[in-house]
Amino acid sequence: MKKIFSSAILIFSAFAVFAQQPISQEQNNKNLRYFNINKSLDIFNSVIRELDMFYVDSVKVDSLVENTIRRTLNGIDPYTEFYNENDMDEFNLMTKGEYAGIGAIISQSDGSVIINEPYEGLPADKAGLKAGDQILEIDGEDVTKYTTSEVSDKLKGTPGTTIQIKIQRPGEKKTRKLTIERENIVIPAVTYSNIVNNNVGYIHFSSFTQNSSNDFKKSFEELKKNGAESLIIDLRGNGGGILEEAVSIVNLFVPKGQEIVSTRGKVKQWDRVYNTQNKPLDELIPLVVLTDTGSASASEIVAGALQDLDRAVIIGNRTYGKGLVQTTRQLPYDGTLKVTTAKYYIPSGRLIQVLDYSHRNPDGSVARVPDSLTNIFYTKNGREVRDGGGITPDIQITDEKMGTIAYYLIANNIIFDFVTEWVQSNPTIATPDKFEFPDADYNSFKEFVKSKDFKYDQMSANELKSLKSIMEFEGYMEGASEEYKALEAKLVPNLDRDLNTFKKDIIGLLNNEVVKRYYYRKGMLINELQKDEVYAKALEVLKNKELYNSILQPKKTK
Repeated sequence: MKKIFSSAILIFSAFAVFAQQPISQEQNNKNLRYFNINKSLDIFNSVIRELDMFYVDSVKVDSLVENTIRRTLNGIDPYTEFYNENDMDEFNLMTKGEYAGIGAIISQSDGSVIINEPYEGLPADKAGLKAGDQILEIDGEDVTKYTTSEVSDKLKGTPGTTIQIKIQRPGEKKTRKLTIERENIVIPAVTYSNIVNNNVGYIHFSSFTQNSSNDFKKSFEELKKNGAESLIIDLRGNGGGILEEAVSIVNLFVPKGQEIVSTRGKVKQWDRVYNTQNKPLDELIPLVVLTDTGSASASEIVAGALQDLDRAVIIGNRTYGKGLVQTTRQLPYDGTLKVTTAKYYIPSGRLIQVLDYSHRNPDGSVARVPDSLTNIFYTKNGREVRDGGGITPDIQITDEKMGTIAYYLIANNIIFDFVTEWVQSNPTIATPDKFEFPDADYNSFKEFVKSKDFKYDQMSANELKSLKSIMEFEGYMEGASEEYKALEAKLVPNLDRDLNTFKKDIIGLLNNEVVKRYYYRKGMLINELQKDEVYAKALEVLKNKELYNSILQPKKTK
């Protein structure tokens, strides 16, 4: 019995020793993290319950929780977003470039919802809706006091169903009633493609939505068939989209099996390397890619990969600098979370993300990576390129900054409203490549602005007031009053002066809005290209084979 008892004690002691082995620090940290998450969720649930039961007024719990979610995600980065079941039309438009409706942009103007822009060839356009039309009723329901979002929801619906819209057209006394059949609206990714300058192909590519690479491929094949011997890919203003679509476009110009981009994140099983999967359409055709600060994400993958592989000359302005990848996760009750799950790296190995959202300043802001702290990487041919700040073009042409007055004229619908009146007196205009806003009509525009009690750029005036207060407090005002008055005369808004000073910028905006009314976005783009310095430089580079090849070679050291 003693032996058996002793054995039992030994076995039990062994288990006890095993059970008391110290838990690793990593496991401790993990357990503490999970405990804190559950603790926070319990507190949040309790707060919501207490508010719902005892707050003095009725609480809209759904809105409260949703707003809390959105504010929480905003504090992480701008790309991690929550979509509830009612937001899915917006989500589908962003990822697929499609939704079901009438195919028009609407906006708010003077308390009314108006048609801002009907898309060419889509239901709104086919039914005769024009920019400036005020929406009064939808299917007999008065919508004059509805928000833009509420009207948008009314306009969307099942493809094939009809909708009746009552509108008030500017310049007309009688209202109009239009019957429109909803369609599955697909926004084309290729805004415009054509042969320019005799043998140069040009493609303006607006978004990397589902299957957009097929649209690009078809356009490129058509251009080659029509005699294109080189190609300009215009990615200016293209905010990106689906990563795989970017890889497919690069694949048209580089060999099969080439690494284009790799992604790395917290979940190592999700890390991926994206290689080209198909035989390219053309490995030799000279390429120029146009970029600006609005070129982001998937646009930067295309521009950056083609630069790293020395397959294209990049011209324009430095790109946005978004090197983060988002993945969608399904949530209960048909919700969706678009969450940043990885960073991406292009062929040279560089990360082009310009802001580090994990290290914020005390005030919550996020600083850019200074050029002095970026690292050097090398292209296939050995050219130096840098990380941490978007894609720097091989030929940089900085956009001229418009006067602030121009932004206020757009934001206050002054240009839009003037053009709405202008087109009533001008039933036709010249072709997009020839049209120029009549200089004689600029005086009419200035008078129109003055009639609107237009105010702008109060920031300068406010800063001057602050400066004056500081100068008075520190005793400098008396000795510097003349200098202050001179500065005040230059910086305080002066409508007559600024309308003349920034006439070139404003006429450019008027030009765009007018051409868009007659020839849609494609026409506006054609018109812009006529005076486009970046586009002209691309044509110059493609015309000079020696210059093109020299740009893709490392700079010789002395």
